[in-house]
Amino acid sequence: MITHANFAKGFRGGERQTQLLIERLSLLGYKQKLIVRKNSELTKRCKDLKNVEIIEISKPYILHLNKIKDASIIHAHETKALQFAYFANLLKKIPYIVTRRVDNPLKTNFLNTLMYSSAKTSVALSGIIEKEILRVAPNAKTRIIPSAFSDIEVNKNRAHEIKKRFDKKFLIGHVGALDDKHKGQSIIIDIAKKTEASHPEIHFLLVGGGCDEERFKDIAKGLTNITFEGFVNNVNDYIKCFDMFVFPSRNEGLGSTLLDVMKIGIPIIASRVGGIVDIIKDDENGLLFDINNPDELEKLILALYEDHKKAESLVLNALKSVEKYSAQNMTEAYIKLYEQKAK
Repeated sequence: MITHANFAKGFRGGERQTQLLIERLSLLGYKQKLIVRKNSELTKRCKDLKNVEIIEISKPYILHLNKIKDASIIHAHETKALQFAYFANLLKKIPYIVTRRVDNPLKTNFLNTLMYSSAKTSVALSGIIEKEILRVAPNAKTRIIPSAFSDIEVNKNRAHEIKKRFDKKFLIGHVGALDDKHKGQSIIIDIAKKTEASHPEIHFLLVGGGCDEERFKDIAKGLTNITFEGFVNNVNDYIKCFDMFVFPSRNEGLGSTLLDVMKIGIPIIASRVGGIVDIIKDDENGLLFDINNPDELEKLILALYEDHKKAESLVLNALKSVEKYSAQNMTEAYIKLYEQKAK
């Protein structure tokens, strides 16, 4: 029995990847449990999957260890789940693996060292995350398994409706939680201000909600070339409508959204930070800019807007390079870990 644990409040990239993995394992006939907080978005999205039992628990999570006594291995998908898995191992002798998806600095403390060192495998999405794990837990057994692009098909009718709303506009899109400290969307707003008069045909469409949504709307008040769409379920329908995708993250473990953008065939400009550089090779399958030089992003946007051949070349190379990030490859890599560690 594979037991997944994810106690995230919302539904972001890590939860989307958790869902994708559980779905693929379900199709292959693996019996699974999913341990989540009460009223979790993951519950709604996974409730109809075969061979998956969902258990919602409340804090303190450690008091519910009896509900996983039949687990052969626990897969912790975020920090609180890692704490849960560590104590399950300590008290119930259940082995666990952990996937770390963010490149934020880990606190150097005894518990973090113990949790990552005790994991049968500490999975990192990218090289920079693996390096951070080993910094706090030099004896940790690590493995890099990147995220995967989603299998969600584009609803062509829905995409057509979205595109029609922005008729005759060159649509520059962004998908991500509206959190400037992490995702850097204020840079996009600044560029919208600068280009509104000079390039009225360009329109910026930001998809996602978050802690800075109202602040961003206030900053962008009066602009006619930017739209805040809020949280949507059909992200790929929006990506299909974009003519260009910008991703000015200030830090990023990998940037799994980029994989969907590459798969759908949209040219990308992203910041040169974190695990993004594992995916995007500058001037080959996308363009990279220095996050400390936002003027560079503006220049790259306007240059790529004019250079259709360059955009086509980036897309063709991206379509080739993204194939290795399939859900099948990701799932097979995890299955090997489950089967090795559960013995």
